[in-house]
Amino acid sequence: MVDFVNAVDAFIDDYFNVNIPDVSITDVIEIFIIAYFVYHLLVWVKNSRVWMLIRGVIFIMLFFVLAAIFQMNTILWLGERFVSVAVTVLIVVFQPELRRALEQIGRRKITSLFTWNLLKPGAKKFDDSTITGLVSACYEMGAVKTGALIVVENDMQLTEFERTGISLDALVTRQLLINIFEKNTPLHDGAVIVRGDRVVSATCYLPLSDNMALSKDLGTRHRAAVGISEVSDSLTIVVSEETGTVSYAREGRIVRDVKEDELIAELKRIQNPDVEEDGTAHTSEGGMA
Repeated sequence: MVDFVNAVDAFIDDYFNVNIPDVSITDVIEIFIIAYFVYHLLVWVKNSRVWMLIRGVIFIMLFFVLAAIFQMNTILWLGERFVSVAVTVLIVVFQPELRRALEQIGRRKITSLFTWNLLKPGAKKFDDSTITGLVSACYEMGAVKTGALIVVENDMQLTEFERTGISLDALVTRQLLINIFEKNTPLHDGAVIVRGDRVVSATCYLPLSDNMALSKDLGTRHRAAVGISEVSDSLTIVVSEETGTVSYAREGRIVRDVKEDELIAELKRIQNPDVEEDGTAHTSEGGMA
């Protein structure tokens, strides 16, 4: 068998001038180990705010590439000085995410390190019953002017915001959401985070938006909804306690006073992003309509 392999190698080398390197079992195992860690690194980057920061770094790199093409020597000189401290800057900027990643690795079981959690193409992130429960609860609360703030998680996990609240693990239902946001109850203050078909946390603190273009009549709930949409890809639903109107925030903009079918369409875009939905132009604040 060894002689046959050597003969094939010699034939390819003589006629095609291609030298096939020797590959041992150790090399194959090494390739699988590297692929495993690279895959999980990419998943971690995708599910955290690191991806948004990396996009900023890529933008800066493209800027310096253009400077090199057009021979902007002063900018290139500044870029060289920036690279010398870039590693330290990245460690400082990514410190919270790196710490959480190491904590997650430490909490995981050995057997779980070899499991692959892949979402099937076209798979729904949550059931239609979850959409029905969310929409029904929001408009029922709006009818009696009960304020609510519900964050529907998308691809980016909201673990750091989830930890600011009270941990839950309950199926999303209309009755549960209405009960959570009932006035003068322990869980009504703050935001609820929905992951898939479950409510994972309540009374969560969200970052407030500093966007000066937002209307001055927007309260804390609406600014928090815009704030979380600026740092994640989530969809946040807001029920106004003053007017009872339902709004949603996504990608740094807020769309106010939406109808039930409009909210359902927006939730379906997150539920199954592979399916294109016919969108309707809205009047939004803090971004493009």
